[in-house]
Amino acid sequence: METAAHTPSWISLLANEHAPCELSSIQIRPFEPGDEVAFRELNEAWIARYFVLEDADRKVLNDPVGNILNLGGHIFMAVDGPVALGCCALAPMHPGTFELAKMAVLESQRGRGIGRKLLEYAVAYARKIGASYLYLETNRSLANAIHLYESVGFQHVSPDQVIPSPYARANVFMEMKL
Repeated sequence: METAAHTPSWISLLANEHAPCELSSIQIRPFEPGDEVAFRELNEAWIARYFVLEDADRKVLNDPVGNILNLGGHIFMAVDGPVALGCCALAPMHPGTFELAKMAVLESQRGRGIGRKLLEYAVAYARKIGASYLYLETNRSLANAIHLYESVGFQHVSPDQVIPSPYARANVFMEMKL
């Protein structure tokens, strides 16, 4: 019998899978109990690949329910059956304003439109609930992500026009008026 200490994470299991991902089989759904590990591992994987996991990351990733959902935010999961392929969050900033945050897609599934599907869903959901403004922070080295955000209507904001970021890596700031 395997113990929890010897059970590989679901990301390490999927890292070796190269089966194509059919976009039509992918569903975007709200975060459910039990998604905590997938949400954390998806985000830890991309952050560790490009940057350093910061205290602000750990705070949110270790308790997404307490730090996003219970504060009036929303988390969305891109799933193919029982497998989480991506995620993103709308973290509340103040009434009518959300930060698009913690957007991640499993590395083996990037380039298949999952990020776009998640982003479009999050923007549509924000409009549906009456949000008037979305904000995000990213890094200039993530050119594909920046292009994706621009393609759905996010505009660049000068760093001197934003509140200081809790993330050292943040050097690109964008907004979308809904």
